[in-house]
Amino acid sequence: MTTEHVGHEAPTNIEYIQHHLSHLKSADGMYNLDTFWVSAILGAIFLGVFWLASRRATAGVPGKLQNFVEAVMELVNDVVNSAFHAKSKVIAPLAITIFCWVWLMNAMDFLPVDLLPKLLSFVGVHKLRVVPTADVNHTFGMSFGVMLCIIGFSIKAKGLGGWGKELLTAPFHAHGFMAIVLAPINFVFQMIELLAKPLSLSLRLFGNMYAGELLFILIALLPWWAQWLLGGPWVIFHILVVTLQAFVFMALTVVYLAIAVEKH
Repeated sequence: MTTEHVGHEAPTNIEYIQHHLSHLKSADGMYNLDTFWVSAILGAIFLGVFWLASRRATAGVPGKLQNFVEAVMELVNDVVNSAFHAKSKVIAPLAITIFCWVWLMNAMDFLPVDLLPKLLSFVGVHKLRVVPTADVNHTFGMSFGVMLCIIGFSIKAKGLGGWGKELLTAPFHAHGFMAIVLAPINFVFQMIELLAKPLSLSLRLFGNMYAGELLFILIALLPWWAQWLLGGPWVIFHILVVTLQAFVFMALTVVYLAIAVEKH
C-alpha cells in the first residue's frame, strides 16, 4: 500500500480510499501538482508520437505507427467535416489534440491503483492521483479553454460588433422598441448558454472518470483473486468509457465551435 502508516499498522479501508483520493499539493496547498505534471507529461508524449510519425511518414507501405496515426486523424476528420462547415486551419489540429490528449489522461485509469504511488513513495512522494481528468479543476480548465475558443471563433466569423449585436438580439430577434426591451433578456440567455457549454463538458468528463477511479480503488481493496475476477471485466468495459468520453469531449467542442461561426 502507499498510505502513510502510524507505526507499522496497515491502513483501514477508509484511510486507504482517502489517501488515494488525496492530491500531491504545492507548498501553499493551492495547486494539484500531480494533475499538472501527469497531464503535461502525457501532452508531451502525444506531441512526440505524432512528431515521430510525421518524420517517418512515407508514401509507400506505411508502418504500424503511421497506420495508427492516420486512423486517428481519419476518425477526427470525419467528425470535423460532418459538423464544421466553415473554413479553418485550426479546427482539425485542435480536435485531434483534444481527442488524443483527453484519451491519454483517461487511460491512466488502466494502471494498477498502487503502481505509480508506490514507485514515487521511494523518492519521498507519498500522495499521487494519476488520472488528471478525475480532477474537476483540470476538466474545468480545459472547458474554460473551449469557451475562449468559442468566443474567439465567433468574433472572427462575425466581427466584434456582430458578436456583440448577437448577444443583445438572439434568440428573440425582435425589432424596434421590443428589441430594446428584450435586449437584457437576450443577454442573460446568451450568457447562460455560453457558460452551460463548458460547464456540461467539464462535469460530464469529470463525473465519469472520477467514478471509474473510485471503482478501481474499491476493487483494489478486495482479495487478489477477487481483484482479477471483477477488475478484468471492468477494465474491458472502461476501455469503452475512456474512449467514448474523449470522443464526446472532442465532438462537442467541434459542434460548439461550428455553432459559434454560424452567421444569423
